[in-house]
Amino acid sequence: MNIGEASRASGVSAKMLRYYESIGLIPRAARGESNYRHYTPGDVHTLRFVRRARDLGFSMSEIARLLDLWRDRSRASADVKRVALGHIGILTEKIAELQQMVATLEHLARNCRGDMRPDCPIMDDLSGKADPPSRAAGRPLGDAAK
Repeated sequence: MNIGEASRASGVSAKMLRYYESIGLIPRAARGESNYRHYTPGDVHTLRFVRRARDLGFSMSEIARLLDLWRDRSRASADVKRVALGHIGILTEKIAELQQMVATLEHLARNCRGDMRPDCPIMDDLSGKADPPSRAAGRPLGDAAK
């Protein structure tokens, strides 16, 4: 199948497919007589694996490691689990950072009058004119909304 067909079958855009090939994440596709890329069902299966891993937020290096493990039929599931647990740790940190951002913005929005006057603690905070609400209140950032 050609690149468009492989793209549709895998859910990976043709642009990303070319990119994955260029960085060596997936092997270069075979070329036909007219030099068009030719993909096999196995290639599409690999692309679906990559797409699913990306959907779960794995980095390109993590995906490369997972692909290596996937291709190694003698792999230890402990190795796969280690990659997954490492990724969970990264996601947990990102969630905590996002929760801190939400708490800060909720605090700032609660303290903004939202009227026709120009005074606004949100703008003061963004411009650096005010102490961040968590420090001004003497609380850790994650407790700003409490």
